[in-house]
Amino acid sequence: MRTYIGRQQAVSAEDFAELALGTPIELWLGVDGESEEERAAREDAARDILADNPNLPDGLVRMAAQVIEENPDLFDVVTLVRPTRRRMARKGVAA
Repeated sequence: MRTYIGRQQAVSAEDFAELALGTPIELWLGVDGESEEERAAREDAARDILADNPNLPDGLVRMAAQVIEENPDLFDVVTLVRPTRRRMARKGVAA
């Protein structure tokens, strides 16, 4: 089965991330062995993109959370139980 986002075929997790971001992943994460000049240029480009799209980080966090929620078997996710206020009060923890 083939998966397309828009007119682009996504064949790997990296393809999905790049298509979702609209930029190569390396722009945000860097690459091994990059020089200080390359790093500075990459960070300048990333800052320009964020200046043009200030809601980009929020959208990416929502997208990542949705992917994890819908596909927990792909991730080593452990559901944390949040203590109730009553239990916290018994332990002397301020709520």
